[in-house]
Order: sequence, then C-alpha cells, then structure tokens
Amino acid sequence: MVVLALFGVAAAAQDRADRQSLSEEGASTMILLGDPQGYVKYDLNQPIFELCTSWIADNVSHLNIKAVLCTGDLVEQNDNNALDRRMLNQTSRQMWESVSRSFARLDGVVPYVTSPGNHDYGFKRSEDIHTFYPDYFPAERQGKVLLDHLVSEYPNREGRASIENSATEYELPGWDHKILVITSEFSPSDGVLQWAEGVCRKYPDDYVIFMTHSYLKCAGTCGNVRYSKPESYILCQDPTNNYGEAIWQKLIRKVPNIRLVLCGHHGHSDFRRSGKDNYADNMGWRTDRNDSGKEVGQMMFNVQTLGGGWEGNGGDGWVRILEFLPDGKTIHFRTYSPLFGISPLTRHLSSLKDPLSDFTFVID
Repeated sequence: MVVLALFGVAAAAQDRADRQSLSEEGASTMILLGDPQGYVKYDLNQPIFELCTSWIADNVSHLNIKAVLCTGDLVEQNDNNALDRRMLNQTSRQMWESVSRSFARLDGVVPYVTSPGNHDYGFKRSEDIHTFYPDYFPAERQGKVLLDHLVSEYPNREGRASIENSATEYELPGWDHKILVITSEFSPSDGVLQWAEGVCRKYPDDYVIFMTHSYLKCAGTCGNVRYSKPESYILCQDPTNNYGEAIWQKLIRKVPNIRLVLCGHHGHSDFRRSGKDNYADNMGWRTDRNDSGKEVGQMMFNVQTLGGGWEGNGGDGWVRILEFLPDGKTIHFRTYSPLFGISPLTRHLSSLKDPLSDFTFVID
C-alpha cells in the first residue's frame, strides 16, 4: 500500500504546460532578466517576478543554465517611504525585500549578476551615490555558486566592496573560449571603465559580455541608437561618469574581446492611448565593428512597460534565453514568458518570434 501511495504521488507530479528545450544537444544557456522595478513596486505584481526566478531554478539542469543576468533597476526607488500611489504602493524597503526574496530562489542554485540601475541609487532617481544594493545582494549570499566564478570586482561609489562592478567567468560545453561577464554600475565612472578594460586584457582569450544598465536608447521607431549625451539624473552630471556613446568610445570599441553588450533602462509605452503593447519599442539590437574589425552585438531588453504600460503588471513575465550552441560561436536569442507558458490556455502566447525577439548572433 505504501509503495502504491508513493507511486501515485510520483505519477501525479506537475506537468509543464510549455516545457522549453535546448535547440541542440550539448548547448547551454544564460537567462537575461529585464528591469524588475515594475514588478516589485506593486504588491500585486511581485508574484510574477517570483514566478520568473522559480522557473529559472526549475530549469537549471533542463536548459543547462550557467548564469542569470539582470539589467538592473531592481527597485523603483532606492530610499523612500512616501507612497506616490499614482506609480507604486510599496516603500523602498518593501521593494528591496521583494526583489531579494525573488532572487533568493536562485541562491546556491545558479550564479546571478545584476547591473544596478538609476532607480537603485539616491532617494528616487539617482540624486546621489547612495545605494542599498550591497546590503541586500552581498556576494556571500550566493556562496560558492557565485564565488567560484568571481574573478574581479571594483568598489562601488561609496567605496564599499560590492558586486555592482564585477567580473565572473564561465566555461561552456563546446566553446574553446570561456565567457567573461563584466557588469557595471549605472552610468559607470572612468575608473570602472579602466578597471573593466584591465580585466578584459588580463583574460585575452575569453569572449566578454559587458552589461550595464543604460546604453542603447530605443523609443518610438526603435532606432537602437546609443545615448549621445549624459542623461538628466544628478548622478550623470559628473563628467567622470559615462553614457552610451562614451562607453562605446572609451571601452567597447577599444577592447578586442568584448563581443556582446547588454543593457536595459529605456522603454516606451503608449498603452493608455492605444491599449496595445509595442514590443519593438522595448527591445533593441545593433552591431558595430570594433577597432580590431570584430563585430560587437549590442542588445537592449527592458520589459517593464510590457503587460499594460508603465503601471501595468511589470513585464508579462518575459525573459530572454541566451542559448550558446555547441559550435562554439553561435548565440541564439529567444524570448519566453513563464507567465504565459504555465497554462495550456495561454502557452501559444509564450514565445515571441519577431526578428527582435528570436535571432542568432555569430561571433566572428
């Protein structure tokens, strides 16, 4: 009877409505999360981001996930208690606790790194250098899962040890070159860019993914242009801090092994007028040749206005799957939503197939 009971439990294990699979045997993946601020600023939205990280944890073996990346703006406001109910119903502490709780599902399971955004500094929007990031996301919380990959870090603007500026290295099956992921603070300082260049040159045989919060500007017609001047945030007015084009000129184009740049930050929505989400205004892609003649892919992925605009559900659960094919040179980008995929009734909506959402990039 006991055996039958156990068999009954096993047979009734949860079925996945839309189980994602690798497109090629021997491939591996990294998962990219767009700006989470729209999820955590409303208590009603918070379970959607928890679903995303739960889905990742559940698929670490199935999708051979090596790391999780996040473009930043973990919270809507870094240090504020007064609730502007036109745009949020959570205090800063509640938002930090929410996003920390979501990522806790990955602690000890798979390494994750984030690039803090403008909303993660100051009081509401980068009025100064203060951030609670290292208080909620110290490297030690992930243990060996992260620390075994961490090869370098650079102090944050407050002079604290923090993985805001950090480099982690990964071996991928079928790839002769290791993948070095360098993540940086919002509007990185000259010192951070110099540190990042030094790390790249220390590991010349690695392919480098550089991730920072603000880099490409994609709005309206989605021109995928880099920011051409400092933004209006007080933190950006320091001439030693850098914006999109300056990051390209001072770092990306000069360093031969940076092959992919990831960012979030910019978004656009006319949902209140049109009643429709425009995916193309929140996802960007461009390529340029660096000084060594190598093609550099540059991608923006920011989901916060999808799912009903700025005050919608925070992003419809969209994540981007970076699949590293075992040929050692091809990355297949796919866009998937565990929120839609969890139900047989909505799984037909769970994958985006347009050219900005499903495409490949070959590292030459």
